[in-house]
Amino acid sequence: MSAAALLLTLLAAVVHAGWNQLLAGSRDPQARIGIAMLVGAVATVPFAVVGLRWDSDVWPYVVLSVAFELAYVLGLSAAYRHAPMSVVYPVARGTAPVLVLLVAAVALGERVGAWAALGALVVVAGILLVRGLPRGSTDPAARRGVALALPVGACIAGYTLVDARGIEHASVAAYLLVTLGLTAAAQVLLASRQGGLRPLVADAFAPDEWWRTTLAGLGFFLAYGLVLLALREAPAGLVAAVRETSVVIAVLALAATGQEPLRARTLAGAVLVTGGVALVVLA
Repeated sequence: MSAAALLLTLLAAVVHAGWNQLLAGSRDPQARIGIAMLVGAVATVPFAVVGLRWDSDVWPYVVLSVAFELAYVLGLSAAYRHAPMSVVYPVARGTAPVLVLLVAAVALGERVGAWAALGALVVVAGILLVRGLPRGSTDPAARRGVALALPVGACIAGYTLVDARGIEHASVAAYLLVTLGLTAAAQVLLASRQGGLRPLVADAFAPDEWWRTTLAGLGFFLAYGLVLLALREAPAGLVAAVRETSVVIAVLALAATGQEPLRARTLAGAVLVTGGVALVVLA
């Protein structure tokens, strides 16, 4: 993995943890994510116009990416309504590199070495720790959060593998704008079916919330734009793995801001996930 790809991916991890922290405390995360993404889409337009490249072969990848992205956004917002970020975020992000490696090996015929396999097992062990359930616990909220986070991880793996091929047929900014712009529009339409669009916009841009919505939207697009740039420089499995350092960043950020207590079990699990990711990268 080149130094440029590593730097881009690590920066994406920091930004990703930041916008997730912003939206996790929202009154309606599902609606807020869609509105925030539209803000990011508007800000991306000038970058998409400069150096525009768009081949017709890109459309199948766009359709698949939008499907995975929409499922990811819906699943993430649902998980945040039922469980704390310290459970949802590490589980969702920690499973993605494991799935990317498995799919790459089984479906794409890529060889998975012993160190990569060991790293995947370490990631799984870390996820079990991050759950934070004491032995014998039957806490339904935490278990529900883990169950909801696992499909989110599958969606992350899905759009990562698809987008690694899609950006071969389009410029990064244009691909980012179309895929995430369509995802945002669909998300907002779904969220507005019950109460209409006006209340969603009013809530997202309330005097005490507009900055959160705006920064989250810009962060959403910036984080994944950096990932797309990294995917042009390095294999999807390596990028997916390094990106999950955001797990530790998110846990530490939540503790530093006093939003959630930093339990020893949660921290140990997050660190173990990162250690597993490091093994995958070294492989």
